[in-house]
Amino acid sequence: MPIRAVLWDIDDTLFDYAGADRAGLRDHLAAEGLAALFPSVDDALRHWKAQTELHWARFIAQETDFQGQRRARVRGFLGVDMDDSEADAWFDRYVAHFEACWALFPDSLATLHELATEFRQAVLSNSRLDYQERKLRILGVRDHFETVLCAAELGVSKPQAAAFHAACDALELPPGEVLYVGNEPDIDAGGAMAAGLAAVWLDRDGVGGRSELVRITDLGQLSRLLTPGRSSWSAG
Repeated sequence: MPIRAVLWDIDDTLFDYAGADRAGLRDHLAAEGLAALFPSVDDALRHWKAQTELHWARFIAQETDFQGQRRARVRGFLGVDMDDSEADAWFDRYVAHFEACWALFPDSLATLHELATEFRQAVLSNSRLDYQERKLRILGVRDHFETVLCAAELGVSKPQAAAFHAACDALELPPGEVLYVGNEPDIDAGGAMAAGLAAVWLDRDGVGGRSELVRITDLGQLSRLLTPGRSSWSAG
């Protein structure tokens, strides 16, 4: 079946989450008077990412809610037993610094514009809808997408097939006519393929390997893969 729609991941695919996270955390620690708490910004970022991955996994497993994983990240990062209101306030101040650093990758906007002439586009994200809707509007790209679906509202997350199928249902297309693009080889590309979608792994860091996946290293390569009427999709 030909590809009729491109379904996107957001963070570290279209949006430079890692870059904003590093710069935002650096600025936040300085503002909080906590810069000396860690040997370097990179050390602080590693610790923050470890807490994020730990508690995001708990959220995905439905062991906590969205706000609960945020509070747990703050407590784990600082090693302090804050009450909920203190943790919420700390995280909100971090978010303000993080959002001040938001930016698309340089190749994102041109790719969205180019694909819009031939393909429908939508978003499937393992996040919360109001947060990602706001992000896309601030970044100036919300109007490129017919719909935005997020795990918190769906009650199911990538790489589960039900998440991908919910997006296909929203587009009223069979999975074989939808291409998923994301930066995670297992959660994004692997999950999409297992659910019957076509998939591309966006390997911006050039990690390589994973010969079973269609891999690109920048979005400029995507349009060359999406030739009009392409009816087959294979790794390589």
